[in-house]
Order: sequence, then structure tokens, then C-alpha cells
Amino acid sequence: MALPHAQSAQVVSVRPLDAALLPQTQSYAIIKAQQLEVMRVVLRAGELMRQHDTPGEITVQCLQGEVEFQLGQNVHLLRAGDLMHLQARAPHALRAVHDCSLLVTLCLLPL
Repeated sequence: MALPHAQSAQVVSVRPLDAALLPQTQSYAIIKAQQLEVMRVVLRAGELMRQHDTPGEITVQCLQGEVEFQLGQNVHLLRAGDLMHLQARAPHALRAVHDCSLLVTLCLLPL
């Protein structure tokens, strides 16, 4: 069953999942609007998200855990509280160092 997306002016918690970060916890979209999508991405230790890009700019905030963020030949380690911005079409890949929860914001209409 799909989770409903948040509506305009609805308060939504993006706090770390802590003990609720269970093996069966999945990634899900929080908000999907005309120009914006916000998702909680959950990756297990060692899990890889293959190289991809997005048509618009994105931000990725690590809410808990640690994730390696690969941009070309550079690898950045994101820990809880870290935020990264990427321009549109920037190829990137992720690998969870520890179980992690990420808040990903995508601009759906490129400038």
C-alpha cells in the first residue's frame, strides 16, 4: 500500500528513524508536487544506488547513518546532519557505509 503524499501546509516529520529504521523500512516519497519532490531514501549498510542523474537540481541531507556519495572520481562521506547540493544532470552514485536515512529534494522543472 502506497503512503499518501503530504498536502500543502501539512506538517510532516523528517526526524531520524532511529529504532524505526528496521530491515523492512523502505524509501518513500513524502511530497510530490508540480515542481518539487521530497523523498526519504533508506539504504542498508553496503547497499549501492547505481550511478544516475536527475533533470533538475537536488539536495541530499543525511538524517542518520553514513553514506558515500560518488561524484566522478570524488567520494564524499555524508554523516547525520550533512547536506549536499547537486546541479542538474550531475552523475552520482551512493553506497551506504552504515544503515542510513536520507532526505532527498528534487526540483522537477529544470531552470
